[in-house]
Amino acid sequence: MKQRIELATNAIKKARKSLNKQFYPHYHLAPYAGWLNDPNGLIYHDGLYHAFYQHHPFSSLWGPMHWGHATSEDMIHWQHQPIALAPGDEYDKDGCFSGSAVSHEGKLYLFYTGHIWLNGANDDSAIHQTQCVAISDDGIHFEKKGVVIPSPEGFMHFRDPKVWFQDGKWWMVVGARDALDQGQILLFSTTDLLNWNDEYQTLAKTEDKNVYMWECPDFFPLGNHFITLFSPQGKKSQDYQFRNLYQNGYLVGQWAPDQPYEITHQFSELDFGQDFYAPQTFLAKDGRRIAMAWMDMWESHMPSQEHGWSGCFTLPRELVLNDQGKIIANPIEELKTLRQDEKIIPSTILIKNTDILINENATCCELELVWDLQNSSAEKFGFWIGNGIQFYIDNQNQKLTLSRHYPKYIISDSRSTELPKTKQLKIRAFIDKSSLEVFINDGEQTFSCRIYPQDSDYTLKLFAINQSAKLDNGTFWNLERAIS
Repeated sequence: MKQRIELATNAIKKARKSLNKQFYPHYHLAPYAGWLNDPNGLIYHDGLYHAFYQHHPFSSLWGPMHWGHATSEDMIHWQHQPIALAPGDEYDKDGCFSGSAVSHEGKLYLFYTGHIWLNGANDDSAIHQTQCVAISDDGIHFEKKGVVIPSPEGFMHFRDPKVWFQDGKWWMVVGARDALDQGQILLFSTTDLLNWNDEYQTLAKTEDKNVYMWECPDFFPLGNHFITLFSPQGKKSQDYQFRNLYQNGYLVGQWAPDQPYEITHQFSELDFGQDFYAPQTFLAKDGRRIAMAWMDMWESHMPSQEHGWSGCFTLPRELVLNDQGKIIANPIEELKTLRQDEKIIPSTILIKNTDILINENATCCELELVWDLQNSSAEKFGFWIGNGIQFYIDNQNQKLTLSRHYPKYIISDSRSTELPKTKQLKIRAFIDKSSLEVFINDGEQTFSCRIYPQDSDYTLKLFAINQSAKLDNGTFWNLERAIS
């Protein structure tokens, strides 16, 4: 594997020298070259945060999956490390697919899916997938130890292991698709990380006959409940819901070892934007439950591919569970350390068909707005970024909407969710070259998407259409560039 890793690492170093930074982020984790998708192995280990990710270092298109790797002291400033895993062994010859990490007795364990095409590349009708492990003494260089869980009988799609320790055992959830093409999550256990029981439980299973696979599962305690976080493939859209090619969301329930998982709250979307998939959670050094996701979507247009790279992560988000069984997601507190050049936006009333300039070059910034919903009668009001992005309150339909329109890149879509029944609406937005993340009412709703302003038009304005809207207050910050 060492030779394959050196080959991939050298390819990235060479490509980085000519990196086109038109859309490259200032404070989101992204590859210097090649393709990035699912976050893997997110963990705090030996004084550092580690973020691994699905990576094709030789092309900005999806291909044989490696594991890219970056480290950070604060989850904000990331340092790229050498490739952690490269495919090519008999059990992972066509890809080191997604997985997770465990810190144990000073060593870092990576659990991942070894992938093999049986009928040639990209033929999902005939594959073989097993769960494998690699171990590191220094957190940088890994030695593969081979297969720890073979594919159970009746399962061809069997991937994305997430491992944790509880009640004297190690546990693993794996996404699966059975012979009837129904998505589910399988649960395995062991006492020593290397010798896993062949017997498994079906932790949860789809009741939607359209859903043929549950990918990238995560299973973790939050408050007094256990959350099942996963990406169901095949789920059909319903009005404004589930409009992406593939969805992501969570179940809430009660669980204890050797007991069935009792679901108390059915599937809910975790993020309502166009680009949010395969989130994974981990514990910060102080015990906060943090999530990061892939901020792109399968089969979508990715303009940065022409520049030799594609894909980035969302910002780290702290997750908590409210009394109604809903996950509240907020950007981590550490992000406030990036704030610079604070600009106060005073209370104002935007009369019909007017806008207010906030910043002419909003490429690396944070915006906070508090709208008075009781005294805003405009048909729609919110903010624009250039000519391509609108985020607005839709008073006619009582929706929050994120709309994109970039004809040059054949991107034109919108995503909506219910407008909260509150007197005020607080919007907190992060803009970073080719990304937008919006947090509503302190994390009750979130929207994530990629943006591609044309002609470098990052003009940020507030607007109101037809009648007036009242802004109670707002603040704008430029942000420090955390990633060079």
